[in-house]
Amino acid sequence: MTITLIAAAAENNALGKDNQMVWHLPDDFKRFKKLTTGHCIIMGRKTLESMNGALPNRTNIVITRQKDYTYEGCTIVHSLDEALSACPQDEEVFVIGGGEIYKQAIDKADKVELTRVHTTVEADAYFPEIDTDKWELINEEYHPKDEKHKVDFTFRTFKKQNQ
Repeated sequence: MTITLIAAAAENNALGKDNQMVWHLPDDFKRFKKLTTGHCIIMGRKTLESMNGALPNRTNIVITRQKDYTYEGCTIVHSLDEALSACPQDEEVFVIGGGEIYKQAIDKADKVELTRVHTTVEADAYFPEIDTDKWELINEEYHPKDEKHKVDFTFRTFKKQNQ
């Protein structure tokens, strides 16, 4: 199993505020859809509830501490290990948020697909710091702001270095 964290975070690692993303980047959404479609995605309950339901054409696995929680189209689990066990062992699995789930998953991850949004915003959820001693930047693609994207952003792919 390859575990990939996928996120969009500001320069200060901000992910969002009040359970919402604070920017609208259509090309980031397209990339997210392209990378995650057909795969198992793992998220926290708050991330699920910030979306308009389970994402189509993916296996949606939701981590929550609430024992009786149910959500249509989702498999509900109560830990990251339980979530990983529910995914096919021979596939790439994507952890899609939020901040607490990323913190739990970063040490288990093999890859990070990070959209670095070139702004600084106030937030209440943050992506963990990427330790460059442990992670190697293997791809980078800069996108300047335009009529559809109010801020510059860069797609960055990091691979865990062999320890």
